[in-house]
Amino acid sequence: MMAAAADGLGSIAIDATQLNMSVTDPTAWATAMNNLGMVPVGLPGQQLVSDSICVPGFDPGLNMMTGITPINPMIPGLGLVPPPPPTEVAVVKEIIHCKSCTLFPQNPNLPPPSTRERPPGCKTVFVGGLPENATEEIIQEVFEQCGDITAIRKSKKNFCHIRFAEEFMVDKAIYLSGYRMRLGSSTDKKDSGRLHVDFAQARDDFYEWECKQRMRAREERHRRKLEEDRLRPPSPPPIMHYSEHEAALLAEKLKDDSKFSEAITVLLSWIERGEVNRRSANHFYSMVQSANSHVRRLMNEKATHEQEMEEAKENFKNALTGILTQFEQIVAVFNASTRQKAWDHFSKAQRKNIDIWRKHSEELRNAQSEQLMGIRREEEMEMSDDENCDSPTKKMRVDESALAAQAYALKEENDSLRWQLDAYRNEVELLKQEKEQLFRTEENLTKDQQVQFLQQTMQGMQQQLLTIQEELNNKKSELEQAKEEQSHTQALLKVLQEQLKGTKELVETNGHSHEDTNEINVLTVALVNQDRENNTEKRSQGLKSEKEALLIGIISTFLHVHPFGANIEYLWSYMQQLDSKVSPFSQLALRKLRTLVAGCRLNPCDLC
Repeated sequence: MMAAAADGLGSIAIDATQLNMSVTDPTAWATAMNNLGMVPVGLPGQQLVSDSICVPGFDPGLNMMTGITPINPMIPGLGLVPPPPPTEVAVVKEIIHCKSCTLFPQNPNLPPPSTRERPPGCKTVFVGGLPENATEEIIQEVFEQCGDITAIRKSKKNFCHIRFAEEFMVDKAIYLSGYRMRLGSSTDKKDSGRLHVDFAQARDDFYEWECKQRMRAREERHRRKLEEDRLRPPSPPPIMHYSEHEAALLAEKLKDDSKFSEAITVLLSWIERGEVNRRSANHFYSMVQSANSHVRRLMNEKATHEQEMEEAKENFKNALTGILTQFEQIVAVFNASTRQKAWDHFSKAQRKNIDIWRKHSEELRNAQSEQLMGIRREEEMEMSDDENCDSPTKKMRVDESALAAQAYALKEENDSLRWQLDAYRNEVELLKQEKEQLFRTEENLTKDQQVQFLQQTMQGMQQQLLTIQEELNNKKSELEQAKEEQSHTQALLKVLQEQLKGTKELVETNGHSHEDTNEINVLTVALVNQDRENNTEKRSQGLKSEKEALLIGIISTFLHVHPFGANIEYLWSYMQQLDSKVSPFSQLALRKLRTLVAGCRLNPCDLC
């Protein structure tokens, strides 16, 4: 068996002398070589998982990882978790030997075992896939090298829960996920199993984590409170109660310039409290008198500060004039560079930049000059206000200085206007060049405008043609309607003629005289004429519908059948039998009925 194992490992360049370890169990060694085809590495009692693989740079004494950026512990789901190993470098796992078992790594080509999301403050791991014959002592022997174990809860179904003392120990235990555990050298199924180590959610872990978070929150609040107390302005000192001794001390403080502000607040609080009475009035009067003595000092301080302010204003004005002169020189340089002698030698981009710089400097120069002129106007206003109280000599000096200032200001305005004139001349030249280019483009624009006008006229003609076509279509439709009306009237005439023939035959069979037949003929002729007149009226006024024309024809035939007259209600009942939708209150039909009845010989009472 040893020879076969040696032959199987011929391709692996590993020498036993390089491993620097002693084989204590030759049976396990041979079993490992036969089953996996690789040399088992490890010694009894060696470190189970190296710190360099599981938690890089971890110091158990400090309980934190070095070389890793700090993580906010207040965020749930995050804690002192080591970073995952880089994906580019594959972690090569080795065979791990213990006293009572051996751990064989999984195939490195297989994906790493999956784990659930890490609960906050996790110290407990779930270990599944244990051998059936694995005891609690064997499990403790395997996992105690990851860290201190506080509790092991083993189940009857080949899994257990292990709780460690610290959170970083869980990461070392997760490293063992995927290893195949074999008890001794047995090949029985009950003595082997593939470990699956995962994070477990335990109440104790979560409770401890919450306690830590609350403790950190309390520490943070305490730190913030100390910081706020440190940054808070000091509270004013308490006001002491009035007494003669305190009043004497306060009178001394009121005479001291450095303690005056503090003493005056005490005096004010005493007066507001009502400490002034007949007995203490003299003390308070002396203190008020000493407070009044500081008015002269404050006015002197104000005068000194005003003098300093005037000096600062003068310095600012002088500095501003110097800045303005430098601005004028810069603008003069730009104006000189924009003249024809130098302007032609610059490129287009350089001209553009020079023009932009010139405009920017002119704007700044104008702003500075306006500010300086505003300062001078303020000085002139102040001087004019002080004219009434000054002496004549001072007035003369002020007038001379004002005239000099005005002359200087006019000179500066003249220079600025001259420079602006040069700039305008340059702009005019640029505009002339642009106009020449625009004149060339205007010809093209006129041609484009002419084409647009022609297109607009074409569109107008097309619209006119469309309107004419619509009118023709309307006229065609009117002609078709007229033809339909003509055909309808012809059909009505044929129907009426047939009905007349039928009435004649009925009259002859009933034995009426020749006069009655003549009357019927006259009545039919009158009805025909009346129908013609009605048709002409319809053509002139326009029939509303074919239904009304049909009603008129039916009424006329009904009256021919009854030559001796009929009641209007009888007519309506007959019409409703033919068409139930006929309204008895139709004004048009009633009017036409009355005209028809008026042509016949009916009684006037029937018309009501």
